[in-house]
Amino acid sequence: MTTSEKIYHIYVKDRCILHSIREEDFHATWSTLNNLVGLMKTDYSSDDLSYEELYLNREVARNSSH
Repeated sequence: MTTSEKIYHIYVKDRCILHSIREEDFHATWSTLNNLVGLMKTDYSSDDLSYEELYLNREVARNSSH
């Protein structure tokens, strides 16, 4: 049986800073990062943050020869 799991990668500008975040952890992580960028004095703004939503196929991962 094939099961899919949703994961996320979070980017600042074009650089991936967090990868393979599980869906149940994503929303808290995303909110925290947006708040930190707003509070800290950096060269980044919340507009520089983005994320990518991916689906991981568990059957393919288990049967992979990698």
